[in-house]
Amino acid sequence: MKKAELLAPAGDMEKLKMSVLYGADAVYLAGTAFGMRAFAGNFTDEELPAAVRFAHDHGVRVHAAVNTMPRNGEVDHLPAHLEHLAEAGVDALIVADLGTFQLAGKYAPQCERHISTQQSVSNYATATAWYELGARRVVLARELTLDEIREIRHRVPAELEMEVFAHGAMCVSYSGRCLLSNYMTGRDGNRGECAQPCRYQYALMEEKRPGEYFPVIEDEKGSYILNSRDMCMIDHVGELMDAGVDCLKIEGRAKSPYYAAIITGAYRHVIDAIAAGRSVDPVWRDEVEHVSHRHYSTGFYFGYPGQYYRDSRYIRSWQICAVVTDCDDGGNATLSLRNKFAVGETVEIVGPNVKPFSFTVTDLYDENGFSLQEIRTPQQVFHMRLPCKVPSMSFVRRAVDLGGEE
Repeated sequence: MKKAELLAPAGDMEKLKMSVLYGADAVYLAGTAFGMRAFAGNFTDEELPAAVRFAHDHGVRVHAAVNTMPRNGEVDHLPAHLEHLAEAGVDALIVADLGTFQLAGKYAPQCERHISTQQSVSNYATATAWYELGARRVVLARELTLDEIREIRHRVPAELEMEVFAHGAMCVSYSGRCLLSNYMTGRDGNRGECAQPCRYQYALMEEKRPGEYFPVIEDEKGSYILNSRDMCMIDHVGELMDAGVDCLKIEGRAKSPYYAAIITGAYRHVIDAIAAGRSVDPVWRDEVEHVSHRHYSTGFYFGYPGQYYRDSRYIRSWQICAVVTDCDDGGNATLSLRNKFAVGETVEIVGPNVKPFSFTVTDLYDENGFSLQEIRTPQQVFHMRLPCKVPSMSFVRRAVDLGGEE
């Protein structure tokens, strides 16, 4: 069984560092144009070289998304953008548009070309056609079953790599090609600006009865008829690798740094255990429940994933208290506050290569060494004693049912 590459999201520099430090083999990001996540933060021309250097210094590859469908007025700007990505040291370009694909071969020839899931590659003939045009990898459509993926792997050239989504949000439209947001809000989902109208609750209003709303109900559970579940394949990583998948991708460039860290770390440990023939520690399966998410499914890998109609809220049962910025051998740590907490609370720590563990807070100190009973100011730097040394970028968190967005 070939060990799959773990590809993690890098919506901005902080998220990139989290994905890298928590175990990604590669990260995917975008510049400020031509990417499918316009509100993810992204990287300016000045920021990109530093991001690539950080990843490469840690042995991590960088894939850049250039996967919108550009209009005439935008195409003129593509050559310079592609040249800049190549000069910054990007390893691969994720493209969806055929014209962009050809321009990438001309203006960034040293970069691999990967075909985005926006192209809906759903069969071996299409995958082979892209390979013959010069693609190194295809990101398969999310609507494929595991059996279909096995057949594609069997019938395409061995040199063609296959990437699939393993975790994250799913779209109600086929491979994300949706016009609903554009029609309703003027924000084009195919240009990275989706307003997620599929998460809205809808009702009918009869023309001659203004203000009288009739609920739209698909079944007895409710009326969020377009709401999709999130994908979670952490229990089936071995099956994905056995099917010949070369890369497992985590969706989430618009998610939080905490999300990028925890999900990347969980899949890193599971992939490594399976590749080494070891049993998977259940603590890593449990980690995917520690981030903000919608109700999970296994996507289309084993059939129709189903929908959750009751509401479109996120499940949030854990809250970040602080991020460790430094810690010595004695467990004396410097932290940055995210949410208030106090002496006597039971919290949990998880970090890069740190298995989650809990402890009770016994002391807190401000920057001047004065003892505190509680700390409240977001981003405030403070000190506390931890049970052991932990690496920077570790999180202090606690169990609490929050609901809503992360």
